[in-house]
Amino acid sequence: MPGQTQKGKAFEYACLISLYNSFPNTNIQKNPSVEKAFSFYEGSATELRNKMDKAAAAAIRIIKGLEPMFNEGVQLSLQEDSKGIAGDVRDVLISSGSWGVGVSCKHNHTAVKHSRLSKDIDFGLRWFDKPCSDNYFSQVKPLFNELEQMKGKKWSEIKDKEGAVYKPLLDAFQTELKWLGFKYKQEIPPLLLSYLLGKYDFYKVITKDSKKLTQVQAYNIFGTLNKPSKKQKPLIKVAQLKLPTKIYDISYKKINNNTSKNTVALTFDNGWALTFRIHNADTYVEPSLKFDVQLIGVPESLHTQIEPW
Repeated sequence: MPGQTQKGKAFEYACLISLYNSFPNTNIQKNPSVEKAFSFYEGSATELRNKMDKAAAAAIRIIKGLEPMFNEGVQLSLQEDSKGIAGDVRDVLISSGSWGVGVSCKHNHTAVKHSRLSKDIDFGLRWFDKPCSDNYFSQVKPLFNELEQMKGKKWSEIKDKEGAVYKPLLDAFQTELKWLGFKYKQEIPPLLLSYLLGKYDFYKVITKDSKKLTQVQAYNIFGTLNKPSKKQKPLIKVAQLKLPTKIYDISYKKINNNTSKNTVALTFDNGWALTFRIHNADTYVEPSLKFDVQLIGVPESLHTQIEPW
């Protein structure tokens, strides 16, 4: 049974091939990312491949009406994983000369980004180019030093890991975010969304296999999506989104009137809202933890379409 990463790569390939088969004069630029994705796609069960093909075709039916440039002949490729770390969340790249758009492919999940915290990671510097305070590191280093000493043990062996590890770490994380937000004021909200969503506009394709639906969202932040070609205008106009300028609230997420110990919610202006859920990504203890970041609020102007398959 392939894991989520393998399924994600296989779905990227399904989207790549669907694009290739849907438009004239289209070429695929081969690279290691394409070869890797193909190997996962080819190694998947036939039933899973069929679902991915249908989901990808549904996505392309939507995007086809939004991007007339696709009919002009384009170059296709898959993004290198290292680019995602550097701030480019696009998986499939579509280009023609100086024009280009990208697609972020999500197979049965909607996570925005997976970022880590550790005693040495300065998230402020990585996310905003604004360094965290000494106070933050003085709070988190003892926690990660304890995890270093427990390295090799199973997380299931740690009694009350949420109260002992997650919550103290999130307390420090929240305090630091508030401090950074106060110090740099309106700079932090747009920088945070730019870090999470990347430096380039993109279409986010989310397949929901259980419902046999594909959802496409147009993250047109910089105004580069939905351009007319020489021969045709887009069938639907996609609005340009406004990034947030204010943080309204940073607090633990409320779940059924209970306060979460592992998830922080951030609310911004212009309709944006995020959750940061801290979790151990592995069975065994490591001196670092990972965030599962979800967009739980988006602007009303975000163009969203759903296509059954």
